[in-house]
Amino acid sequence: MDITVLGTGQMAQVLGAGLLRAGHDVVFGSRDPGRARDLPAPVLGHAEAIARADVVLSALAAAHSLETLTPLRDALGTRVLIDIGNAVDERMELIYTDSSLGERLQRALPEVRVVKTLNTVGGPIGADPALLPEPTNVFLSGDDAAAKATVAGILADLGWATEQQIDLGGIATARAVEHWFLLFAALMGALRDPGFNLSIVR
Repeated sequence: MDITVLGTGQMAQVLGAGLLRAGHDVVFGSRDPGRARDLPAPVLGHAEAIARADVVLSALAAAHSLETLTPLRDALGTRVLIDIGNAVDERMELIYTDSSLGERLQRALPEVRVVKTLNTVGGPIGADPALLPEPTNVFLSGDDAAAKATVAGILADLGWATEQQIDLGGIATARAVEHWFLLFAALMGALRDPGFNLSIVR
């Protein structure tokens, strides 16, 4: 599958490398592709990179991704947009306290099929869940069932078995997983390590 990763930071690089290992064709999208260096796949401008994609993964700085993605509405068309962001400010506090980035993106881009996932895990674990000694869980939120099925397949390619994936429902449930960031940040401070994840035991 042709997947465009928007962003060139650490999360973008880790997930892009994981997608390449899984056999996908990857390009990166950047506001300034000429300045991007040492990436494992070609770097293009945002609109040009999106045009090459079946699926777009936003690894942009979450605090600014809404303002970056909204002008790209026409370029995105009806593509699946994977949103992995937790929109927090410089104090690590939630920006959308009564909503979520996922919901805001879906409202701003009504034709785009937004799927929220991978925002509850550190980047390396998201790209390779086998880094943890036991199986853990990943979540999906989105209004379009076919889009979630596509993203579920991509997650499986990264190593997230079907039984590890939990479909929470519509994009409104993105609020729940984004607000989990507050506990994630507290745990990371207490454990002094982001190398952990949720495991739902029933």
